[in-house]
Amino acid sequence: MRRRTMVILGITAAIAGFAAFDLVSTIRRGLSTRDEPKRMEAIVARSMRHWAVPADLRDAKNPVALTPAILTEAREHWADHCAICHGNDGRGQTAIGHSLYPRAPDMISPRTQNLSDGELFAIIENGVRLTGMPGWGDGTDASKRSSWTLVHFIRHLPKIAPEELRSMEAMN
Repeated sequence: MRRRTMVILGITAAIAGFAAFDLVSTIRRGLSTRDEPKRMEAIVARSMRHWAVPADLRDAKNPVALTPAILTEAREHWADHCAICHGNDGRGQTAIGHSLYPRAPDMISPRTQNLSDGELFAIIENGVRLTGMPGWGDGTDASKRSSWTLVHFIRHLPKIAPEELRSMEAMN
């Protein structure tokens, strides 16, 4: 029991030390969005994204059936509303995406693709505080449907075809 307490205290001290180092570094360099986030900042940002999702939505499944028409609708919406930050290909490699802090996430990365449908929906619909992600929903059924269609498009991004990307360029 005593050994366990010592291990827990040691881990707690190490975490506190890393946090203090990050805090001192942040104070010393200021809070510019040009800097890459420190480890603790990245952890806080991921935590904020997680906490932004209501518990009842975490495991929600997409209620909108995936059809070619739904995917086309979502692609057009993405190109017109989302691509300015996330890029047509979802990688976040845009002038705005690079300037946000935290950066616009790579929607193709496992970190994003492994989120549940409900988590993606909640992020789109409600936004995430302390990030550049606004809440696009207004609580109406139309808004919810639109957000769910975008979840389908985010799932489609890893296999998006070059001709889809070309068609999106005209919609940006």
